[in-house]
Amino acid sequence: MLTPGIYLAHKPVGETSFSVVRAFMEELQAARPGKRVPVCHGGTLDPFAEGLLLLLVGQATRLMDLHHAIPKRYVAEVRWGVETDNGDLLGRVVHQGDASHLTPEALDAALAPFQGWHDQVPPATSAKKVDGEPAYRKAHRGEEVVLPPSRVYLHEARWLAHDLPRSSRLELTCRGGFYVRSLARELGRALGCGAHLSRLHRTAIGPWEDPGPGKRTELHGRELLSWCATRELSDAELGDLRRERPVPRGRLLPPSWRLPPGFPDPEAPVRGFHQGRLVMLLRARDGLLEAVSELRGGL
Repeated sequence: MLTPGIYLAHKPVGETSFSVVRAFMEELQAARPGKRVPVCHGGTLDPFAEGLLLLLVGQATRLMDLHHAIPKRYVAEVRWGVETDNGDLLGRVVHQGDASHLTPEALDAALAPFQGWHDQVPPATSAKKVDGEPAYRKAHRGEEVVLPPSRVYLHEARWLAHDLPRSSRLELTCRGGFYVRSLARELGRALGCGAHLSRLHRTAIGPWEDPGPGKRTELHGRELLSWCATRELSDAELGDLRRERPVPRGRLLPPSWRLPPGFPDPEAPVRGFHQGRLVMLLRARDGLLEAVSELRGGL
């Protein structure tokens, strides 16, 4: 029986994130005929990419935005000497350059300025909204798309291997909203040769690892939002919170998973548990806890 919660799934190369969601919804409908259960994913992966995709089911869909500000880890292959219009191997070639001068030392130096907070122009084929519509839809219709820079955060990045002047493998940890395709494009421009992504694998989101092809992991209760502090709630406190009455701050249990040192504070809520189930998201204010949202039925 598939129950509300978060499912860790592996998205294969060639599929869209939505096609994975759609297949999961069909599985849910077969398991629960006649009952509609909301499903969404927790961060798009491009069709050429593979790796961890979060599937949020039932009340867990209300947790989607809380995964944006936690670390995401990728392994990418950067192809040197060719820039494409969308930043990956499926795009149209817009520039070719000589990559014969590249050295590991030059690549280390080029990568360093991108770490930390900086402005990044998303790819024209990104899911960023333009006039209420995803940019990639306009780009696929042949419309010109000019996106403004976004403030993004790259926590750390290191080269894993080089096959110069052809390609290099990069591992990086970033905050949500970071486009690895844009990083490859900017590296190619900084080095004067052009570059694009030929492979991308999302290996982790926060505490969760990619389960691998054909595998899926189900998360509930304490496994959810493990970077948040926890407050146990009594029957009376849960009743007060449902009536929009704050409760004493009380004893908060620390997160069971810690962010990497120096990673920006995600300003996470407090998890409210009742009888072993995650039922409330709370905010501390003036020594009290206020309800942000209720997860009816619990997770």
